[in-house]
Amino acid sequence: MVNEKKYVLVIDQGTTGTRAAIFSHDGSMVGYAYHEHTQIYPKPAWVEHNPLEIWEKTKLVIKEVIEYTKINPREIAAIGVTNQRETTIIWDPRNGQPVYNAIVWQDRRTSQLVDYLKQNYLNVIQEKTGLVPDAYFSSTKIWWLLDNVPGLRERARRGEVIFGTIDTWIIWNLTKGNKDVLTPEKGGAHVTDYSNASRTMIFNIHKLDWDDELLEIQGKIPRDILPLPRPSSDKRIYGYTGPEVSQILGGASIPVSGDAGDQQAALFGQVCFDIGEVKSTYGTGNFILMNIGDTPLRSKTNLLTTVFYSTEEKKAKYALEGSIFITGAAVQWFRDGLKVIEVSSEIEPLAASVHDTGGVYFVPAFVGLGAPYWDQYARGLIIGITRGTERKHIARAILESIAYLTRDVLEAMIADTGIKIPRIKVDGGAASNNFLMQFQADITGIEVWRPTVFETTSLGAGYLAGLAVGFWKDLEEIRRNWKLDRVFKPQMDPEVRERLYRGWKAAVHRALGWAKEVPWAYGL
Repeated sequence: MVNEKKYVLVIDQGTTGTRAAIFSHDGSMVGYAYHEHTQIYPKPAWVEHNPLEIWEKTKLVIKEVIEYTKINPREIAAIGVTNQRETTIIWDPRNGQPVYNAIVWQDRRTSQLVDYLKQNYLNVIQEKTGLVPDAYFSSTKIWWLLDNVPGLRERARRGEVIFGTIDTWIIWNLTKGNKDVLTPEKGGAHVTDYSNASRTMIFNIHKLDWDDELLEIQGKIPRDILPLPRPSSDKRIYGYTGPEVSQILGGASIPVSGDAGDQQAALFGQVCFDIGEVKSTYGTGNFILMNIGDTPLRSKTNLLTTVFYSTEEKKAKYALEGSIFITGAAVQWFRDGLKVIEVSSEIEPLAASVHDTGGVYFVPAFVGLGAPYWDQYARGLIIGITRGTERKHIARAILESIAYLTRDVLEAMIADTGIKIPRIKVDGGAASNNFLMQFQADITGIEVWRPTVFETTSLGAGYLAGLAVGFWKDLEEIRRNWKLDRVFKPQMDPEVRERLYRGWKAAVHRALGWAKEVPWAYGL
């Protein structure tokens, strides 16, 4: 690699906002810009975003990060993209106009289609995709659009529209108008990577390609609308930036060469390159991923099997994933719903001011429970309250619940793989909470390692892009960039640990299926 290239640029398109970040060769962040976008809730349990707004915000953050860091865009070696996964867009490639808003991963409008798939095709879907059928994934969102947007199915048959998850939308727009792309006939690079494709529920993770049977049973989705699946780090380059973006970059045309779903990118940014390595991201929800190597393993404990990343065609590394829907969001509820605290960081000293919860357990099943329970009818619960319970006990129970839910997923991973987990690498907002990190180590009996760089999702996408163009030469060079901030070692007596965990299991048991007991309260 010629030395004048000093940086990689990353677009990290998340559920609430879009970030552009610039990283240098040693993996440190030079600067970033961030803007939120509008959350659209047309009906209860429906969640949408405006794709054009997301693209405008993407251009804005690119412009701002270049201005803020004052770097020369010609020193950028490559662009990587990472994204909120599963969120679904269909648009007309001739004019770039979406046919409908983006249907977001959180959207539940297709629950009935999913019930139909579970009753009739559960096995085939799990076997081919590694996923447990859920409204979370893209396929039923595409199905809904084809059935509900007037004339769309006809237009799809005629090849007038194309589908993509958010990464595909961003990459297509970044490269729009440049002929030097993998799919020039689509007006831009109409591609996705294997990790994002593996979240659609129509992608065969063994063959690393779209699956005709899955397309047929999920609303007869036409194969022609789907993007070209490519490695996450693509030496062939998805495409080069088009005129619209190159204008912001002072005329530079930069290769777009890296793409991964946000959780897979974080696992990569945490340099979890060895089998059995685990990362846990503490955000609105928690996402825990384990590297399982070259062979997809079908989970017996309701975890998802997903593509981790790929650096060459038709080959991939795989991961097991457990998604916990509500963790950090419970702290927000404590702040905004109950108004017990004014800012989220106040929960840590409050929780640490008592030695235990006094027998109180909190189960944050606001929208049901994810892995390994997958109970959409579970609801939130606080149990064990006495006259002596104070707000500090509830604060502590909320933070402890995050660690208990994480242990639930880790136990499932150990049961599936037989691997003894060496350490948990952590990132995300709540990873800065020392009380929570110590309790996480205590309740699992596993060391918790916190890095100095928390932006592991953006960093992972940067590594994938840079690797494709030789900015980093191999995984070893990337591994050396990872720097430790602090290790939290388990200090709790094993007997106490198991006693507390038994209490947690009993509390969860009481939260399961609650919405079925009082369906009228939830409009069911």
